[in-house]
Amino acid sequence: MQITKRISSPKAWLAGTVLALSAAGMSPAMAQEGLGTPEEPIELRFLANESFAATWQKTLVPEFNKIYPNIHVSIDGVPYPEHLAKLMLDATSTSPDYDLLLVDDPWAPQMATIGALVDLKGPEMSAMTSDDYDWDDFHPAPLASGQWQDKQYAVPVRANMLLMLYNRSLYESAGVPEPTPELTWGTFFEQAPKLVQDTDGDGNVDAWAVHTFFTRDQLTPTIWQTIFNSNGGKLLDEDGKPAFNDEIGVAALDTQRRLLDYAPPGALGHGFSESLQTFRQGAAASMFMWGSVYKSTAGGSDATTLTEDEVGIQVMPVGSVSAGAHRGVWSLGINSKSEHPEAAWTFLQWMSSKEGEALNARVAGSFPSRLTTLNNPAEPWAEPLYKAIENAYDVANQGKMWRIRSPKSDAAQQILADEIARALAGQATSQEALDTAAKRMVRALR
Repeated sequence: MQITKRISSPKAWLAGTVLALSAAGMSPAMAQEGLGTPEEPIELRFLANESFAATWQKTLVPEFNKIYPNIHVSIDGVPYPEHLAKLMLDATSTSPDYDLLLVDDPWAPQMATIGALVDLKGPEMSAMTSDDYDWDDFHPAPLASGQWQDKQYAVPVRANMLLMLYNRSLYESAGVPEPTPELTWGTFFEQAPKLVQDTDGDGNVDAWAVHTFFTRDQLTPTIWQTIFNSNGGKLLDEDGKPAFNDEIGVAALDTQRRLLDYAPPGALGHGFSESLQTFRQGAAASMFMWGSVYKSTAGGSDATTLTEDEVGIQVMPVGSVSAGAHRGVWSLGINSKSEHPEAAWTFLQWMSSKEGEALNARVAGSFPSRLTTLNNPAEPWAEPLYKAIENAYDVANQGKMWRIRSPKSDAAQQILADEIARALAGQATSQEALDTAAKRMVRALR
């Protein structure tokens, strides 16, 4: 039996399909294997980040088509700065181009609020869900990134966490103990002067203690947010109003500013690319960075001089309450206006299933979100990484270490980017910058 009818909503599809399946003695799960025909295949389009869209198209789609040859998936890549705007444009269009929408961690509330995404645990989609999909196998921290107001609008397909990468060779040459998950910020700064080194003996410093985000960028506040959360700080109070311009917030921002004392010259203008390049060239003993760069940094690409044995990875240093981490998860949802929700959910279930996620992690290097994958790394290099990821998930889940969850989260993060940059540049004190951010954010979140 083959279902090829074009539909306008999951509910319409379900009503017609259940009747047809009942007559044929088939379950909805069985129908998924008959979606499309060679003569009339179903075409799905998927909007993703350009950093990994091509990799997914090349490595994942062919594997999916071995099982579902009549569902054709095209993945379009878009640069990160343009991604949210394009999502919003497509979601509000009367004739959307995309069936599947990839949303960054802070965007899910905004996309859900405008009605752009289908509730994947609602009755319509639940009827199409495979019995062995196993929602409970997801770690709650990454799964929560696709939730809003008790509904599941997307599922994690490329998780990420802000972690500490460190160069074992530079720690050894400085005579400093290798970092552990118990490393505190106090100890980090006690050791930092020793980690600023002249490694070739020419009288000039050529290796620094740390590098990370310092330039004006949406990701730069995540360093401050992580330190803030590890000291027990909360971005918003119970009424949803800014609560970060307190003593904890100021101390955390002072800590981020202090990192500049042990970073390379010009670090104030550096962000993702510059800090990553510095670390990969062996010129930084530690780096606070998104952990997804681990494999390509630890001997996994031509861009690095470091080997797998030289690179360690763990949670960020411990504050007064816990270690630090920050959640950054790409989750995939289904456009509420898609004419092919059953085909889209078939692909999304496959990609985020135990088998699909393991493949995604192995061939595309995507961070896993399922406990099954985290506890069964396919290759030796993944063992320390997966251990650090799961530890970071636990820490983040306990301390709610993520960006503001609000339909206005993007605007809020832009405000923090502005004011954190002013403080780092010395244009304002930490207190002044956070007070200004709080005032601006009251208006933005209203």
